[in-house]
Amino acid sequence: MKLSHPIAIKSAALLGAGVISAWMRTLDYRFAVDDPAAHPDVLGERGLYLFWHETLLLPAYAHVRDGFAVLVSTHRDGELIAQTVRLLGGRAIRGSSTRGGTAAVIAMLRDRRSRHLAITPDGPRGPRRVIQDGAIYLASRGRMPLVPVGYAVSDAWRAPSWDRMILPKPGAAARAVAGAPIRVPAGAAREELQTYRQRVQDAMDDVQARAEDLAARRAVGPALLTLRQVRGGGE
Repeated sequence: MKLSHPIAIKSAALLGAGVISAWMRTLDYRFAVDDPAAHPDVLGERGLYLFWHETLLLPAYAHVRDGFAVLVSTHRDGELIAQTVRLLGGRAIRGSSTRGGTAAVIAMLRDRRSRHLAITPDGPRGPRRVIQDGAIYLASRGRMPLVPVGYAVSDAWRAPSWDRMILPKPGAAARAVAGAPIRVPAGAAREELQTYRQRVQDAMDDVQARAEDLAARRAVGPALLTLRQVRGGGE
């Protein structure tokens, strides 16, 4: 959607936030956490949470208002996304996960006192489900642990976009799996960054596959936390 007038962008954001909230509220959310340290309330430091671009609607509703700052691209469509995120109760930081934008993003995080950062490491243009170098570089230079998170739903439509964006069907089972935090050494050299990029890629593939399995089975059980439990008792 190519919108440029401020009033048009604000109107579209208001509509989008309302639709997303009503739509996503129909889903049955359950969460699996491999390591308690991956939980935002336990991590104890600013973390970098990763999820694939195609699953953006799920964390946008479930977590964006829980102390997360979302990294939003500086391209023109990014303003619409940024305003939608703010209306959903979150914080949007305009910047890039590419190497050239890292210093500016870290400075913005300090200024805004954001506790955690959420990014799509295969965005904003792909390739789909492929970790880009910027996420690893940002974790190293920002000294933030990476937390891989997979999201999936039992029933969904797919948008005809590069990422095949998930559009959950009302009432679908939504499942998320958070892996153990991965720490990239501060100041890591290029070769070491590539080693960690593959490690994070493997971790993302693993949590995504497990989330898809849980969603397909509509799995429930004491090991799977509800959205209310994840938020500490209140939605």
